[in-house]
Amino acid sequence: MKFVDEVRIHVKAGDGGDGAIAWRREKFIPRGGPAGGDGGDGGDVVLVLDPQLSTLLDYRYVREHRARSGSKGHGSDMNGVSGGHLELRVPPGTVVRDAATGEQLADVGAGCPRVVVAKGGRGGLGNMNFATSTNQAPHYAQEGTPGEERELVLELKLLADVGIVGYPNAGKSTLISVLSRARPRIADYPFTTLVPNLGVVSWRGERSFVVADIPGLIEGAHAGAGLGHQFLRHVERCRVLIHLVEGANGEPGRSPARDFAAINRELRLHSRALAGKPQVVVVTKVDLPEARAAGERWRKAMARRARPVPVLLVSAATREGLDALLDAVAGELWAEVSPRPIGRRRRPGKPRSAR
Repeated sequence: MKFVDEVRIHVKAGDGGDGAIAWRREKFIPRGGPAGGDGGDGGDVVLVLDPQLSTLLDYRYVREHRARSGSKGHGSDMNGVSGGHLELRVPPGTVVRDAATGEQLADVGAGCPRVVVAKGGRGGLGNMNFATSTNQAPHYAQEGTPGEERELVLELKLLADVGIVGYPNAGKSTLISVLSRARPRIADYPFTTLVPNLGVVSWRGERSFVVADIPGLIEGAHAGAGLGHQFLRHVERCRVLIHLVEGANGEPGRSPARDFAAINRELRLHSRALAGKPQVVVVTKVDLPEARAAGERWRKAMARRARPVPVLLVSAATREGLDALLDAVAGELWAEVSPRPIGRRRRPGKPRSAR
């Protein structure tokens, strides 16, 4: 399935039907009076949460969406039929904005499963409603009001607890494939990952969390270099970032310290809130001797900073350091979790939450 995370659509709610001008015409009732019914209300355009969806592909090529209008009123006091509501199903995490003003209208998720984005018009009153003691035969009725019409931008922000960021080929796709059952495309050239991937990770059989693999960033992404910032919206909701850094890279000017600073700078240029999220810093591919040596040197340098930054050494190929990585992520996600030595089991007793 093709991944589409931003679309622009045009929605039009149904118009209200006009009220009717009609009269009672029955035998032996010479002055039957007004009998025009009301027009039906127009249908609303409603966005509805669908947890089974993960892309906005349905709206990529079908951009016009119109609800049905209400029908006109009829004689014999009969009202017109209201137009049915048009329900547009969207995945969790869809942000709805007005294309003209940029105003955020809704954030469709568990707390907002339905939102009316275009209100249908109201049906007009028939002439039976305007009869009075002084005007017993009104020759007029009310017109229906038009339904709302607007341009919308739908922007999908994936719902994940943890986001993996780093340079292309830093090992993000390999890591998520080892930690979860996600099967992203893996190859030995840059920008292998072109769309975000989601995976569910189990931590020590006690809890689980959702991790997102974000396509690689490079220096200058904020100005459009590489894939730009088009996918960083998907980590804005993440509570923790796993920042992957290659221990040894043969490209000129690349080092763990420079890569780390460059990616953080791109995060900050995109959003200061994103740059301020907790990070678990990881040096990858330490199964290679040169990567391990460079990673050890950088870890010691980061520990000597005024504000020390813990650095983990990990190899997805040999699974070295993965348990320590998951413990560190769990410690950031859940305040009551404290890192435990690998292999140690908690003594049976009261649950942690009851202590």
